[in-house]
Amino acid sequence: MALGLAAGGCAGTPPEQDPVQIKLHDLDTRLARIERVVANQSLLDLANQVEALRTEVRSMRNDIDVLNHNLETAKKQQHDLYADLDQRLKSLEGRSAGGGGAAAAGAGGALGAAGAGGSDSLAEGADKASYQAAFDLLKNAQYDRAITAFQNFLAAYPNSQLADNAQYWLGEAYYVNRSFPEALTAFQRVVENYPSSRKLPDALLKIGYCDYELKEYSTARAALLHVTTRFPDSSAAPLAQQRLDKMASEKR
Repeated sequence: MALGLAAGGCAGTPPEQDPVQIKLHDLDTRLARIERVVANQSLLDLANQVEALRTEVRSMRNDIDVLNHNLETAKKQQHDLYADLDQRLKSLEGRSAGGGGAAAAGAGGALGAAGAGGSDSLAEGADKASYQAAFDLLKNAQYDRAITAFQNFLAAYPNSQLADNAQYWLGEAYYVNRSFPEALTAFQRVVENYPSSRKLPDALLKIGYCDYELKEYSTARAALLHVTTRFPDSSAAPLAQQRLDKMASEKR
């Protein structure tokens, strides 16, 4: 009878009081909680990934904006380079046309009386033809070939009366090609090797320009100031002042 009563008691225990049922319910609750945590963590990870992607997209857009700005700046600088060279070449061509036989003087202004008189064998010889061929390449915007031609001229005719002009135009060809370190070296050689050259103010101006492009602003300022103080009446002086004003506005 006692066993029967005990069995009857167990059979009659409500489910909510059954230890086994309570344990199962507790396990179900804990499992549901873990599932919610996992789900929330997955959503958090996904949200973090989305935000990271958004940040990366914003960064890429910023980089694109910077690249576009740099491209526009480079295009403007390239245009200015070509315009400056074209203006100088037209000026030289005009002087050459009005020189009546002083073609080399029109191409650089260093022949002087020898070019006009036609008595100097170097000025009228092979070096003149070589120089003119190199200069024609420069006028026709064949800058790489002009660089090679001027280099060959300087190697073949280092003592020519046209050597200072060739050295200067070698620098111009490098400059238009945006090879600023090479251009700087070429212009510096004009100053060092030909201190009496008529191209000296222009060479100093372009030294300042090259230093500016290379972000050597203090050196650029010194070169440009040298042009304005030493050669105030030259055509290079107002260009040097313009660049100095630009640097001042940029707080360089």
